[in-house]
Amino acid sequence: MKVRLSDYNPKWKDSFKNECLIISDMIPDEVVRFEHFGSTSVPGMKAKPVIDMMVLVKDINQIDSYNSKFIEEGYDVAGEWGIPGRRLLRKGGEDRTHHIHIYQEGHPEIYRYLAVRDNLLEHLEEVMAYSDLKTKLAQLYDETPEYSNAKRDYVVALEKRALSYFRTK
Repeated sequence: MKVRLSDYNPKWKDSFKNECLIISDMIPDEVVRFEHFGSTSVPGMKAKPVIDMMVLVKDINQIDSYNSKFIEEGYDVAGEWGIPGRRLLRKGGEDRTHHIHIYQEGHPEIYRYLAVRDNLLEHLEEVMAYSDLKTKLAQLYDETPEYSNAKRDYVVALEKRALSYFRTK
């Protein structure tokens, strides 16, 4: 998949909210809450225009029973996709619009993602530095796997700073 990097778009929040409504209608008895995370959730951040969202549910084991419903609604059902206890849905095919990460409330991965988001929301200098790196890497790499690999060390360090910040706050 080609790297598509965009300036921040305030319409991403609306896209997140609309997707929440769609998913709420599909699995109303399972949803606890929704979280918008990743670069599209941070004003001023450059991002691939793919909404990363979390759906926190009561019982992750019930989610697989909705797979045919998800597929009917145009989602690609990817299973755990490398993270035990998660279910990943993708929407939009090659012009992907959403990555939906479904976790049971209390899963340890949840905090990690939200800490990074919240740290970026509180630290404009982190947003600017990360956006600059993304811009440089998007000029060097055409394909998403190479682009993602090139920023991996930076993202790991960003996550460590975010977790450390919130532990001391």
